[in-house]
Amino acid sequence: MAKNILIFTGDGKGKSTAAFGMALRAAGHGQRILILQFMKADDSTGELVSFREKLGIDIRQTGLGFVPKPEHPKFPAHREAAQQAFATACKAMQSGDYDLLILDEICGSVACKLVDEKQVLEAVENSRNDLNIVLTGRNATPAMIEMADTVTEMVPHKHALENGVPARKGVEF
Repeated sequence: MAKNILIFTGDGKGKSTAAFGMALRAAGHGQRILILQFMKADDSTGELVSFREKLGIDIRQTGLGFVPKPEHPKFPAHREAAQQAFATACKAMQSGDYDLLILDEICGSVACKLVDEKQVLEAVENSRNDLNIVLTGRNATPAMIEMADTVTEMVPHKHALENGVPARKGVEF
């Protein structure tokens, strides 16, 4: 089996959801899955309960939530958390312990300067050849897009939030 790299990017809703659908499909085939959420830090989301408690999928929130601007005093802590998550991802890419690795919000982490683009490209390029890797998040770079085998861009046409409808349990979280 050859390495397969997929990216779900863009400003529209559904990037993580598409990746999670792949995790569900892979779980149905008995595959071993690791999901690292680079920028998320909300332990009340439905995906955490479903993956951990219902499906036994290894999902880890490694982020600290909303990322401040680089000059903000809390930015270094966000960068450190992302760096630790990336180190975990690099180990997973070489370990042979997983069939599917989802790096949720890694594209946004690169765009926010939490993780270095060249390091991500190198790690993915040097990963095991039998691993499926999914990268999600806004602002995938041209080099990331070039490296991927499959790229889907989510494009928003309208969103309920624009009409004052708050985020809904089971839909946005």
